[in-house]
Amino acid sequence: MLLYTKKILLELKKNYPKAKIALDFESPFQLLTATILSAQCTDKRVNLVTPALFKRFPTAQAMAKASLPEVEKLIHSTGFFRQKAKSLVLSARDLTEKFNGQVPKTMEELLSLRGVARKTANVLLGTAFGIASGVVVDTHVIRLSHRMGFSEQENPDKIEKDLMKIVPQRDWIWFSHAIITHGRQVCKAQKPACAACVLISFCPKKGV
Repeated sequence: MLLYTKKILLELKKNYPKAKIALDFESPFQLLTATILSAQCTDKRVNLVTPALFKRFPTAQAMAKASLPEVEKLIHSTGFFRQKAKSLVLSARDLTEKFNGQVPKTMEELLSLRGVARKTANVLLGTAFGIASGVVVDTHVIRLSHRMGFSEQENPDKIEKDLMKIVPQRDWIWFSHAIITHGRQVCKAQKPACAACVLISFCPKKGV
């Protein structure tokens, strides 16, 4: 591991020791639902939508019986609402029919659900169950991985593999939350606040 990479990880841990997901949820099913809704949508917007959605459909069994128009109406403001509604209802049906209404705890089983790719599966396994299966790679992680020199790949799965090589497995869950938090608060897409960043002395700032 490059020296600056070690320094970045140490500084992130110092500044975000208890980093956690920004989505509001009270069960693995709710986290699955919120994560599906978060695609190309801010967590803040998702958190505004989910209270009414969770009240109407608190379990996988309830969501499995939902009508698409009703779900679409409730999640409309998250964008891509028709596709997301299908994912929510069909994944809930899978949970009900194949997993007794419970969110499974393996990558293979999670990937069998409608609307679930590795990012969502890693969120569920890490945040809901404490299982370090990989690193969550969203738009923030992609951007920061390039800027910090962690990966030159464009494909999220390949970026994840690069990150898994340089971040100790015991830190995968924490790192996912920490780097996303840093991306939201400091290393933003359009105007990264490099002058105010705690990583300024050793971050390679690639592409900035």
